This record gives sequence, structure tokens and C-alpha cells, in this order.
Amino acid sequence: MPRSCYIPETLTEALEIRAKTGAIPLAGGTDLMVQAKKGIGITPVFPKPVMIISNLAELKGIRVEEDGTLVLGALATSSEIAGDERVFYHIRTAASKMGAISLRNTATIGGNIANASPKGDLPQPLIMLDADIVLISINGERVMKVDEFITGAKKTALRDDEIIKEIRVKPVEANYLLYHKIGTRKANAISKLSLSAMALVEDGIVKDFRASSGAAGDKVKRSREVESMLIGKQIGELPSLVDEFTSAWDKIISPHAMPKYRRATTKRLLSYFIGEIARGREPGIIE
Repeated sequence: MPRSCYIPETLTEALEIRAKTGAIPLAGGTDLMVQAKKGIGITPVFPKPVMIISNLAELKGIRVEEDGTLVLGALATSSEIAGDERVFYHIRTAASKMGAISLRNTATIGGNIANASPKGDLPQPLIMLDADIVLISINGERVMKVDEFITGAKKTALRDDEIIKEIRVKPVEANYLLYHKIGTRKANAISKLSLSAMALVEDGIVKDFRASSGAAGDKVKRSREVESMLIGKQIGELPSLVDEFTSAWDKIISPHAMPKYRRATTKRLLSYFIGEIARGREPGIIE
């Protein structure tokens, strides 16, 4: 049975259509089109009407506000994010590794989050950075953490009348940074595992430490309790805490999603990152 397709010209029009029909917002379509496809040469079939929002200017762009908050419009593409030096290192790098150039030119950050794949590239660093997602409907806006918005594999807290408006990331201080992704191949590689980590070290003391693992369970895995094991410690204490820390981290990721060899790789990456900090390496990106 054919479904309706709407092409609103403004965000206000889009919100009215969404409220009345529950039409599925479609921008880049790099995830939705694949999910709805039933076979080679067969037109994708969606369970509801589709609303193409890729031309809505209100959802585009990247900006930095006066207080340093980074604002990524829901329609900002992976290529735009990867090429903007104002974007946090982890987000920019994750965007740059999202498959082939053609995909990055089309895929949007809003769609990548809404797809809620445990292997999604952008939710992983966003969750580590405590990013907020702004949802809008005809009744107004609501804001929540990306970590709360994604409730499980392919599940989100998006309501039937809402559209993702933007993602907001407040300034975060860090002087040690790591991002690593392992996929089957560089072009169009779906994550086998991905890891973001960051630390702020001042006067030989770890003032902040954060990490997040992608493709590690039903959603991105992060544990503030495990992170706190290193916060407040002197860098000279770190070597004695590595095994305890990585063992605790291993317990928060899913054995089903990450077989033993992938979990072992994650532990080695975290051990390496912490070890480089402990030996007094110059601050910067650790590869």
C-alpha cells in the first residue's frame, strides 16, 4: 500500500505534519533506507508516511555560542563535522571515519543518533562528552542527555510528534585525548569496537578522566563510577591502578556484543592510554 511523502519548506510546517500524521523524518536516509529495503530493485516500504526534512535551514549548521557551547544542527553531515576545527576532537574524528566519502556527505548527526545502533559512530563520543540533544515539537522543546535519549539497541525516547533539532556540547577541558575505531575495512566499515578516552592532568594530578566504548552492548557503555577510580589520583599512582581499572571497565561491556578478543583489545587500549599519561608523556593526542 503506497504511503504519503511530505516535503515541508519550514520547520514549523514539518512539526505540524509530524504532529498530525506521525510521518517519519528522513534526511540523509543512509540508515532508514537500508532498514526499509526489502530486496534488490524493490522500492523501500516504510510503516508510516515519510517526511523529507533535508532542506530545512533551521536544522542545519554548526556554531559555537559565547559560553563555548558547541551546537550541531541535526542536519549537519558527517563531512561538515569532520571538516570543522571548532568541533571537539573525538566527535570530529568519529565523523571522519564513518565509511566512504559519499556516505559522510549525506549522513547526518541527527539520523545517526536517532538510528540508535550500538555500533553508531557519533553517539559514542557524544555520550563521553555529556552532550545534550534538543527535541522539538509544536508544544515546545525539551532537552536531555544523548545517553538518556538512546534507551537501547534501536530504541530512543523520541516522541511521535518530535523532531531532533540540535545537539549541544558544553566546553570540556582535557589535555590527553584518544580515539580508536576498529572495523572490517576502512571504506563503509561498521565498528567492531570503538573507544574514546580523555583526561585532564594538572600539577601531576588527574582532575578528570572519561571514556566510552561503542559496539559494546545494547548501547554505548560509559561508567562514571569506574572513571572515578582515577580522578584525583597522582600520575605516579596510575600504574598500580591500571589492572583494577581495566577489569572494572571490562565488566560494564557485554560479553555477547564484544567477544573476548575485542574486550582484550579494549583493555589494551585503555592500559596504553593510562600508561602514556603515567610516564609523563607530553599532553596531546595519543595514537
